[in-house]
Amino acid sequence: MNPPSSKNSVTTFPPHVSSKRSAFRKHLFRELRNSILIVAGAFSAAMGLHGFLMSNNFIDGGVTGVSMLLAKATGISLSLLLPLINLPFIAIGYRQIGMAFAIRSTSAIGLLAIILATFHFPDVTRDLVLTAVFGGFFIGAGIGLAIRGGAVLDGTEIAALLISKRSHLLKVGDIILGINVVIFLAAIVVLGTEEALYSILTYVAAAKTLDFLIYGLEQFTAMTIVSEQSVAIRTRIMDELGRGVTIYKARGGKSGIEQEILYCVVTRLEIGRVKTIVAELDESAFIVTHALSDVQGGTVKRSGLH
Repeated sequence: MNPPSSKNSVTTFPPHVSSKRSAFRKHLFRELRNSILIVAGAFSAAMGLHGFLMSNNFIDGGVTGVSMLLAKATGISLSLLLPLINLPFIAIGYRQIGMAFAIRSTSAIGLLAIILATFHFPDVTRDLVLTAVFGGFFIGAGIGLAIRGGAVLDGTEIAALLISKRSHLLKVGDIILGINVVIFLAAIVVLGTEEALYSILTYVAAAKTLDFLIYGLEQFTAMTIVSEQSVAIRTRIMDELGRGVTIYKARGGKSGIEQEILYCVVTRLEIGRVKTIVAELDESAFIVTHALSDVQGGTVKRSGLH
């Protein structure tokens, strides 16, 4: 009997080997995507700093703002101060979040420092309002892209997260706000009142840009609907918007009547549509909405913006 021809044979791998290869390819693709986002974020932040803020004596908030103030007061290069001041926060991030996050963040901040030290960005404008708005835009975009890549360019959020975990009275947003209030008060002394006020505008522009990049136009909102027409409302939301709806069984506190409560998650662009559906079926329905910081899984679908 002749052996089977090798020309027609097909090499197959055990399922666990194929699964490992598939997981490795996904991991490789994810890290490549993260690297591209981090590089783009570093260049965007550098453009905001060199192309707008530094030439007009403005600062940003957070660790970046502290570094810029120290650079103004001491004459030490910003490209040296940024990694030095962020280093303790990266160490905290390593303990609290993990090694991968720390490596990415170290690379991102190091790349930003190298770009600031080696690349020349032209002074785009001398108009103070345009400088504040667009400088904040580029910095916010840079931070947002880095966060999407699993890293940070500013360690303030790490410090705020750690403090909020140890204090139940303080939230992350409150801590970041408090830190920036101190920074901008110091800016009044170091830079002057007008420069400090424009710097606050820069920070607001950066924060809004960051929010848009992280949450986008599709920032998700939870809607709770109490209505006697819950079945019809639920059906139209699922059919017309393609959104999942969760049903809670509840009892009225005063009437004692059992009824259904609907809970659904939609984008903020769909809130008006849901309210229209509810109003058409039950004008007396009770609706509560609240923003969500993140949503994952279920029937929630994100568009190409994400």
